[in-house]
Amino acid sequence: MKIIDGKNAILGRLASYVAKEALKGEEIIILNCEQAIITGNKKDIREKFEAKRGRVGSTQKGPKVSRSSEKIVKRAIRGMLPNYRDGRGRDALKRIKCYVGIPKEYEESKKISAGRDKSKFQSQTKIVSVKEISK
Repeated sequence: MKIIDGKNAILGRLASYVAKEALKGEEIIILNCEQAIITGNKKDIREKFEAKRGRVGSTQKGPKVSRSSEKIVKRAIRGMLPNYRDGRGRDALKRIKCYVGIPKEYEESKKISAGRDKSKFQSQTKIVSVKEISK
């Protein structure tokens, strides 16, 4: 079982790593999902998550996207899996657990740090946290 801390982790890189490990048969737990970051233009990212996609419970048609940050991360991982509706992808998705913050049972355990130091990013204006999107 691998426990990954998602603080300052780039969402796409985190998702691809987790998808590969889950396909190998690893149980994976991701903590601090709300602190994962998405790189790119803030305006474009917000537009993608808000305007172009419908929200769960709305009367609009189209893909329904949940607002909770752990579900945004899990959906990104799901996109990296082959055929998530049946077969290997479905089994791999069941082995992945995402949490906001750190639950009590995982506070003492050893965590893999997937994040970077925020000072290493060239521009602070080009990053958005999942928490900002999930508002």
